[in-house]
Amino acid sequence: MKALERQTRTRLMQLFERHGIHPRHDLGQNFLIDLNLLDFIIEQAELSFDDVILEIGAGTGGLTGSLARDSAEVVSVEIDRTLHRILPEVVGHLSNVTLLQRDALKNKNRFAPEVIDVVREKLAADPERRLKLIANLPYNIASPVISNLVASDLPWERMVVTIQWEPAQRMVAGPGDPQYGSLSIWLQSQCRLRVLKKLPPSVFWPRPQVHSAILLVQPDLEARGRIADRAFFQDYLRRSFGLRRKLLRGVLTGMYRKQLSKADVDGILDELGLAPNSRAEELPVDTHVALANRLHARIDERDSNSA
Repeated sequence: MKALERQTRTRLMQLFERHGIHPRHDLGQNFLIDLNLLDFIIEQAELSFDDVILEIGAGTGGLTGSLARDSAEVVSVEIDRTLHRILPEVVGHLSNVTLLQRDALKNKNRFAPEVIDVVREKLAADPERRLKLIANLPYNIASPVISNLVASDLPWERMVVTIQWEPAQRMVAGPGDPQYGSLSIWLQSQCRLRVLKKLPPSVFWPRPQVHSAILLVQPDLEARGRIADRAFFQDYLRRSFGLRRKLLRGVLTGMYRKQLSKADVDGILDELGLAPNSRAEELPVDTHVALANRLHARIDERDSNSA
C-alpha cells in the first residue's frame, strides 16, 4: 500500500504551488500542519473497522488517509472544486474513501441529502457499523454541522472536531456565562462535551486570526431520552433565546399565544418553581428540558380537547 502522506507546511506549500492555487480565506481554509496534533485527533477518534467516518472539510487530505487506514469507510466532503481535484492525488489509491465535492449543508438547519444518502449507504453495509464525525471543520459551518448531526437520527457515537475557540466555549458554557445560549443547551441536553486542547494560530497554515479547539462530543442517550419531542425542544430554544434578556414569562406568552393562555404559562412556571421574572439565560439545562416538556404536554392536551 502507498505510504500515507504527512502534510507539513513545506509539503502543503509545494502542493499549492504545483497546482498554481492559494488557500481561500472565504472558505476558511486553514490547514492543520502540526503532525503531533493530527496524530492526537486520530488517537481521540478511537477508530475501529466498524466505523464509518464523516469528514467535512477534507481540504488536501491531510487527515483523510489516517482515517481510512483504521476504519471501514470514510465519506469525505470538500466544497472547493480546486481542492477536490487535488484529493485523488493524495488519497485516490484508498478504496474505502468516498470523495464528495459539494457543500455538506443544504442550509444551516439541514445536511445536504446527498451527503446523508452516502453515509446511510455505507452504514447499511453492516449492522455493526456506527458513525463518527472526525474533521478539521471549516469555521463558518462548524456549529451547524455539529448541531445538525445531534438533531439527526443517524447512529453517531463520537465527534472529534477542530473548530474555532469561541464556538467551542459557547458549546460548553453554563448558566451565568455570557456565552451560554440555545446551542449550549441543545448540545448539553443530549451530549457529553469536552474541550481537549486549545490550539494557537501557529499550528495552522495559513495562520488564522483566532485560536482553535479540539472538541470531543459523545452522545448521552439517557439524557436525550428525557426530551419529550426534540423538534419542539429545538424550536423552543431558538425562539426563547432570540429574546434571552427578556423575562421568560412574557417571552413564552408571546411564543405560544395561539396555543396557551397567560394562565397556562403562569401555571407551568409555578409547577417548576420558576419565578415570573426568570430569564432563559439563567436556567440550567435540565430546567429548560423540563419546561419545554411541560409546554409540549400542555399544548398537546389543549389540542386533544379541541379536536
